[in-house]
Amino acid sequence: MKPERVRVKICGVTNAADAVAAIALGADSLGFNLFAGSKRCIDLDREGGWIAALPPFVTRVAVLVNASIEEAQRVGAHPAIQCVQFHGDEDEAYCASYARTGRPFIKALRLRDRSALTEAPRFSTPHVLLDAHAGAAFGGTGTPIDLGLAAALARTHPELQVILAGGLRAETVAAAIDAVQPYAVDVASGVERVDDPRRKDPERMRAFLAAVRLSVEENTKSS
Repeated sequence: MKPERVRVKICGVTNAADAVAAIALGADSLGFNLFAGSKRCIDLDREGGWIAALPPFVTRVAVLVNASIEEAQRVGAHPAIQCVQFHGDEDEAYCASYARTGRPFIKALRLRDRSALTEAPRFSTPHVLLDAHAGAAFGGTGTPIDLGLAAALARTHPELQVILAGGLRAETVAAAIDAVQPYAVDVASGVERVDDPRRKDPERMRAFLAAVRLSVEENTKSS
């Protein structure tokens, strides 16, 4: 079934100005990277004040990579955070342990082969983010995702809320939505300033969100 609305998550936000701009343009959620190995990493305890003060209708997501379960629980309970995203090698047992907190979370899968089709439902959450496989990197590389594999996963598991990531830009997101029919799309590098990965480009964000809206409108007309 073609979605009547595709939500947009702007990930890798590092400052209040970019967060406010993304919200004004229509972003549904914002991602804040807490992984020390990321060029978009922030310190949640230092930056949590302005994050918590953002409008409540925008979901604030903390992105973690291979954090201890204790750290994940601490972050999930932080007043600035509404949802945690696990973007590393967290296994089924780890996710099941976190699920017992009762807090929502997203599990990211880096699509390498069709084994993801059987693995996707095993992480104790319906919220699954599909990202490109880019070697040892944990997302945010701009590497295009295998749309055929992502579409196969979405068709196989209609019970999952698929969040599509992996090299999306304003120029490519419409085709990606048409192929996969995701619940949401996630973008980081595709809306950044060319000279600074820690800052978002307002015009690139505007173009991306406009492309998503236009794609959904065209999908709705053709359904």
